[in-house]
Amino acid sequence: MSDIFDAKIICKKCDVEMKLGIAERGGLQLRAVKCTSCGDTIIHPADLNNLNHYNNIRNKTFTVKLRMVGNSHAISIPKEIVEFMNEMQNAVQKHTSDMVRLGFEDFGRLSLKFMDEMGEEEEYGK
Repeated sequence: MSDIFDAKIICKKCDVEMKLGIAERGGLQLRAVKCTSCGDTIIHPADLNNLNHYNNIRNKTFTVKLRMVGNSHAISIPKEIVEFMNEMQNAVQKHTSDMVRLGFEDFGRLSLKFMDEMGEEEEYGK
């Protein structure tokens, strides 16, 4: 199946062919086309949908249980978050267990960090 961005897209204001590029919104890189003449930008509909989904779950606070598993403690990550992570990582074909890193940021604060597309993890303490 072909993608809508595989076709030539003409700016409705200028009648100039728009160029493929990347637009950054909310920390996410989105596929987009931009008019070189007037600067009008169109974001890919699938990426826009993912951005809306991200904005819906970003500000939620989830209550999770801390459990004992052997000699370790474990928390469960809500299904909503895992599904979103899988949608965003589909193109890269990573497994969720390979992309999560846990860090102790401050007293009483643990953070989960996710690896970027190149497989490089964010360093703690920066």
